[in-house]
Amino acid sequence: MNLKELEQIFEKYNGEYIKFEHVENKLSNRPDLHALLLLDKLVPGKRDMVAAAEHDEIYLDVELSELAEVVTEAQIRDLIRCGVRHDSYNDSLSLFV
Repeated sequence: MNLKELEQIFEKYNGEYIKFEHVENKLSNRPDLHALLLLDKLVPGKRDMVAAAEHDEIYLDVELSELAEVVTEAQIRDLIRCGVRHDSYNDSLSLFV
């Protein structure tokens, strides 16, 4: 998929935001940890996953173009269920803490 499609899928599943109980194959019982583990599995990296923090929000060090190449719609839905948001202003993924 491309970046536009990725953004559209985030919008499509906005109603699933923070509904972790709907995630079927949990990598952790903690929503934030599940999201971070899933993202690391999809787009492995060598730096810290948290790239920045501001006003009770953390920004994740995930290259969206790389994520778009490998992520499925179901995985995006599960990330949303964990509280991950697509921040179009900063062109990044973020989580409220």
